[in-house]
Amino acid sequence: MLILASRSPRRAELLAAAGIPFTVRTADIDETPRPGESARDYTLRLAVEKAAAVPATVDEIVLAADTTVVLNGQIMGKPADSDDARRMLRALSGHRHDVLTAICLRRGSRVIQDVAATAVWFAPLAEREIADYVASGEPMDKAGAYGIQGLASKFIDRIEGSYSNVVGLPVALVYCRLSEFGAPGSSFPSPGAA
Repeated sequence: MLILASRSPRRAELLAAAGIPFTVRTADIDETPRPGESARDYTLRLAVEKAAAVPATVDEIVLAADTTVVLNGQIMGKPADSDDARRMLRALSGHRHDVLTAICLRRGSRVIQDVAATAVWFAPLAEREIADYVASGEPMDKAGAYGIQGLASKFIDRIEGSYSNVVGLPVALVYCRLSEFGAPGSSFPSPGAA
């Protein structure tokens, strides 16, 4: 059985859409970046800590992930408030940024970790567009203050890399890494299988 160590409805939707059965079990950790910590190290650390914080039997695989937006080397986490969301969107406007998602799979003492990176190009945004988007409430629980799968989709000029990574979980990478724990076909039956 796969345990998703995340409250994110987007991660759950992505796994379900891919036909990977799972159950949700979460634990809280401190997500404060450490001084001098790179974005890659930060996301990996959080994914590993989330996976370690969730109780599991030796037969269960825990999947934890952490997604962050990186602009010019700076981590852009979830906005603290509306002003912070507006600041982030102004910074992203008309520029390329990277979305990093670290994954950590744990079964017993065995741990597999990896990071997916996707480049995202934002169209230039007018102040009115930023204000309207922030007023929608959508940016408030998302890294970088936007959701590519929602209202912000119209602001994304193009991406290079995994779309599901930008949503919050690089599904193909997860599936590939899950296979390292055994044959996916036997561990993870196809939808509708008894």
